[in-house]
Amino acid sequence: MTKDVHMLHIEDLGGPWELREKADDPAIAATVPGCVHVDLMNDGRLPDPFLDDNEKAVAWVGRTDWQYRRDVAWTGPAHERVDLVFDGLDTVAAIALGGVEIGTTRNMHRSYRYDVTGLLADGPQPLNVRFTSAYTEAEQVRDLLGARDNAYPEPFNFIRKMACGFGWDWGPTLVTAGIWRPVRLEGWSTARLASVRPLATFDGAGRLDLSVDIERTRARDLRVRVLLGGREMSVLAIDGLEKNAHASVEVGAVTPWKPLEAALHDLRVELLDGDFVLDRWERRIGFRTVTIDRTGGGFVFHLNGEPVLIKGVNWIPDDIFPSRMTRERYERRLREAVDAGVNLIRVWGGGIYESRDFYEVCDELGLMVWQDFLFACADYPEEEPIFSEVVAEARENVARLAPHPSLITWNGNNENLWLHGAMGWGSSGATWGSLYYLETLPAIVASLDPSRPYQAGSPWSGSWEHEPNSTEYGTFHSWEVWNREDYLNYRNSAPRFVAEFGWQAPPAWTTLREAVSDEPMLPDSPGVLHHQKAEDGNGKLARGLAPHFGTPSSTEAWHYLTQLNQVRAVRTGVEHWRSHWPHTGGSILWQLNDLWPVTSWAAIDGAGRYKPLYFALREMYAGRALTIQPRDSGPVLAVLNDDAAEWAGTVHLTSVDGSEIATERVSVPARSVALVPVPDVDALVARLDGTRALFFKADFSYDDPGLTVDVETVPGGLDVRVHAAGLARDLLLQPDRIHPRATVDQGFVTLLPGESTVFHVRAPIELAPALVEAPWVLTELSTVMSRS
Repeated sequence: MTKDVHMLHIEDLGGPWELREKADDPAIAATVPGCVHVDLMNDGRLPDPFLDDNEKAVAWVGRTDWQYRRDVAWTGPAHERVDLVFDGLDTVAAIALGGVEIGTTRNMHRSYRYDVTGLLADGPQPLNVRFTSAYTEAEQVRDLLGARDNAYPEPFNFIRKMACGFGWDWGPTLVTAGIWRPVRLEGWSTARLASVRPLATFDGAGRLDLSVDIERTRARDLRVRVLLGGREMSVLAIDGLEKNAHASVEVGAVTPWKPLEAALHDLRVELLDGDFVLDRWERRIGFRTVTIDRTGGGFVFHLNGEPVLIKGVNWIPDDIFPSRMTRERYERRLREAVDAGVNLIRVWGGGIYESRDFYEVCDELGLMVWQDFLFACADYPEEEPIFSEVVAEARENVARLAPHPSLITWNGNNENLWLHGAMGWGSSGATWGSLYYLETLPAIVASLDPSRPYQAGSPWSGSWEHEPNSTEYGTFHSWEVWNREDYLNYRNSAPRFVAEFGWQAPPAWTTLREAVSDEPMLPDSPGVLHHQKAEDGNGKLARGLAPHFGTPSSTEAWHYLTQLNQVRAVRTGVEHWRSHWPHTGGSILWQLNDLWPVTSWAAIDGAGRYKPLYFALREMYAGRALTIQPRDSGPVLAVLNDDAAEWAGTVHLTSVDGSEIATERVSVPARSVALVPVPDVDALVARLDGTRALFFKADFSYDDPGLTVDVETVPGGLDVRVHAAGLARDLLLQPDRIHPRATVDQGFVTLLPGESTVFHVRAPIELAPALVEAPWVLTELSTVMSRS
């Protein structure tokens, strides 16, 4: 053999394909990776499903069977074996090459590999992938196994597919099909690396436990060489029949991977036949050890032996058509999370196991990942044909994601252990998924990835001895607030860990206006309501506003006030829970992002525009922050120090007009909270080292703040300086009202008498200063309330 024949060779099959509904239909241009909806939209045959109620007009696509086709040929070296590899097929597919059916699939969350060596010997052959509607499959499985309870009226729990594509309380029903991840031909000889699983831990020194699975075409003695940072760490001899190898390497002194401090090391694993490299696997890994302290019902993450306050956000797929996601888009969104002070992102169980790009970016940013297994808000059958798919899916994805240091915990499901009892599900006595969460999945994690803690579900109290959604044990989802209670009720308990909570608001004005053509556009006009998927969502928004702001006078006022209420609600929860650290181990906001333009709990809307909540997160999740909190004995100033160094200084307490009330010397150790009693007054300002907290007993003031606005043209946009003669509460500049692509660097700002702030507005075109004078571009609370 030549050296070229030894090395694995790849031919990418992405790019142009043909799409048809029926075999004799004219071809539609398609792109792989991709999906049917996007191909039809690109061809002009489908209206934008994000506009008005077009979602309903395109529903037929999800109930239709589709076919993808292209010719393929092997043009690489004459290898002993050629495999056709699909990284992802969505979802129920039959694959034929040269008229020969080579396989069928029924799981979006797996990859597939087929030996096609003999089928490509005679030159180019047609490759056909026929997709059966996911509805057809799910409904057949439901009929076979019997109905199961579900939070939504769609059969997503009977098929291994992205559940939220069937609609959610923030998402449209757009049931996709397609070759959604890369496809390729791989030629190889003798052997290849089927799986490489490095578990890198740290306990004062680095340790690497490496497992390798090998696929062979023939028996032959081989070697596996392990290199870290270019330095050879281990060489394993593999005899001619072995298909697995394991190495334990004491790495010694190494910089560990920490939250928001990403120390990464280049790992290369080579499969050798003599001196020839048959296959090579490369990743950047990080050394760290993760545990969860559950003492006394608590739930505190420890990394490398140090407790970590979790300042998290929940992540849903960033596009309802996930094949459109790129590394650049992942990097932008994840960097936005880090810039907002977030240190953990939870990949929620109704979405997907994200791409390698997602986890690599998290690795590089030091952003911790909590990974759900893909079960959400339903009872799931445990029988075939589902059970074996769950096992194969879990084993593949645990092995695939194990190399990433950012991944710190596996979670069995979202809300299923809780809702099964809370909603009275399961009256038929049918299986419902507990076998997966309590036996199957923990066994797989223990076997393939013992380096990370597993939790059976979220919420979960740790055992059936306690109610699953207990505030006293384990993880808690706080949804009575928002669904039925005012946000001030967040203060009624101090859960051990808050894995979900949130408050809705509409998207940015332009995002809503671009998605809704209603004239006039009202909070309850048809298009606006279609882009509100939560049950009685707008009713909950109105009931949430009423005790604080009454009834808004206009759609514009409704938009402003619901944004403000979202910020106040989330701030109330986060600051209350942070003041109880380490009793409360952290919080994970529902949610960071949206996958289409919608009124939701997100901080970044479906068009990628920031809601004011995004900017507020930077303050709530800051390493050092102040907050004034009610306690039974009276109000206290909570000095929140999540930094690695002590925070010492003098707290200055003043009235709104700057009159000094008191001073207090504080010294707060690293990763700690100090509580300082403060006077019980109507308004209070606390300052420490440039950080401040404001407290008002009244929700608003009608007094005119006496604003002066100066606008300066600068390269790339405008600097808008605002000065307040009086108290200006909740001043907001909405940049998208100036230009659809304009941005600003802050959200709601409260100015005390005599204070100023500068809004830095940036846009891709030159902006006229007079644009700032347009209605609702720049406003504050007293003006809005005086109109109500």
